[in-house]
Amino acid sequence: MNLNSFEEVKRLTSEMVAIPSVNKEPGGETAVARYVYDYYMSLPYYREHPERVMCFQTKGDFVERHSTLAYVKGTGGDSNRTVILIGHIDTVGVEDYGTIKEYAFKTDELPQKLKETFSLTDEVLEDIESGEFMFGRGALDMKSGVAGHMYLMKYFSEHPEELNGNLVHIAECDEEDNSFGIITAVDYLLELKDKEGFDYIACINADYSTNYMPGDENRYLYYGSIGKLLPCFVAFGKESHVGSAFSAFDPNLLIAEVTRGMSLNTDLCDVAQGEVTIPPISLKQCDTKEGYTVQTALSAFSYYNFFTHGMSPDIVLDRCKKVGQDAFSNVIHYMNQQYERYCELSQVPYTALPYEPRVYTWKEFYGEALSKYGDEFESAIRNFAETLQQERPDMDLRYFSLAVVEEVWKWFEDKSPALVLFFGSIFSARIEMTGKTEKERALLEAVEQAVKRVRPRSKREIKTRMFYPYISDSSFMALSDSRESFEAVAQNMPSWRVKYFHDVDKILAINVPVVNIGAFGRDGHMLTERVDMHHTFQNVPNISYETIRSLLD
Repeated sequence: MNLNSFEEVKRLTSEMVAIPSVNKEPGGETAVARYVYDYYMSLPYYREHPERVMCFQTKGDFVERHSTLAYVKGTGGDSNRTVILIGHIDTVGVEDYGTIKEYAFKTDELPQKLKETFSLTDEVLEDIESGEFMFGRGALDMKSGVAGHMYLMKYFSEHPEELNGNLVHIAECDEEDNSFGIITAVDYLLELKDKEGFDYIACINADYSTNYMPGDENRYLYYGSIGKLLPCFVAFGKESHVGSAFSAFDPNLLIAEVTRGMSLNTDLCDVAQGEVTIPPISLKQCDTKEGYTVQTALSAFSYYNFFTHGMSPDIVLDRCKKVGQDAFSNVIHYMNQQYERYCELSQVPYTALPYEPRVYTWKEFYGEALSKYGDEFESAIRNFAETLQQERPDMDLRYFSLAVVEEVWKWFEDKSPALVLFFGSIFSARIEMTGKTEKERALLEAVEQAVKRVRPRSKREIKTRMFYPYISDSSFMALSDSRESFEAVAQNMPSWRVKYFHDVDKILAINVPVVNIGAFGRDGHMLTERVDMHHTFQNVPNISYETIRSLLD
């Protein structure tokens, strides 16, 4: 069967792009969620079954915003098997559009404005002239994917007899930041599991993908998902007047050496099923000093993106701690080399500097203070964290963790230089599909058969790979790591259970294999963001349709 989805998905995409929904900006994400809700409520199926669509607010969030969930109950049999469709409705900002940022949401007018305003590459100009791409913030990432799911929900609401099972669609907010949308949606999925008896068997995300290199014209589908952790380091130094430089231990120097050991270090790439992650890269490096003085910094802070395919969190923690230990040793060696040379130049006796590597994980750091100060310390740190969260609920998660680490440091009598390692951001679980379970085998087979059916109608080759290469909400649908290895996350997050909590029990109650059958285009998160209309508006809904039919036949 060939669904004629192109025009409807194009219309829905353009209309949703026209609604600005920059992450955390007031009202935007809710406006798109309401658009999706209203679309469903305009359909006869949902006018008859209004209880099967809901627009819900995120829980525990510092921003008022909403997501929309809808479901269709199939009438083609008595199976409770249920496929989940997910896609996010928020976008990144539009400051990169400069003076024409109001056109970022106007898909018809934007291409001409881009040509008039910016010096564009030949590839972008060719894509504009081809007429095959829709430009606009969120067109690729990923309102077109959401539009495809909306089309499928409409189709199956009109043809529930084709489903021997059920279909749930979630258009979630806040994928681009802390994933409050999908985290809240998990609660509603579990409610439906109890209320309707849904047996979740697979999840289809429609997030975006792009070509791997110039000239690559393949279109890609991805099983599973890459994982992400954010290892953070805090270096506590020894202060000094700049006129006594060798009396100081500069935390900036230590953090710089950590960055040299972490950033683009291919020894930290993770290889699984023949696919390799991009190595870690620095996302932040700074000291914590405010204003100008001639005193050296007291502490410095950095964090790094760390992708995983097969590594569990405990292994990532060990690898990062080793980088920290090597960095500390290297800095001490370097300082002594330079101090010895300075003493020679100054014709004064040289004595080795009195430093030893001192590297902690958060668990070790907190545990050392707890063992000495007991309940008084535990209560004080808990009160500090809870008060900080109450007073500044919008505080960046990474800086919240830094503040807690600095508070613990106040309890240490030994102020010799130290380096503390912790996880500072939400946990995006790696999902590895190996065909080890019946559900995985069913999804792998269904997707392969769907691609075979649609490929002859595709203008370009469609290929499958084993890990979706970008962070996505797919990571909240399953857990491939053991609970024991996951404890490395729980035990090494200063924000744990105060500002952030990854509820493994809820996720394991869903625990389905995932595939990304999503939008395809170029330049995601860039002002030239654009979506390939034929593949995304026509091929993608048809591949998803064939997959769903195979799973719920």
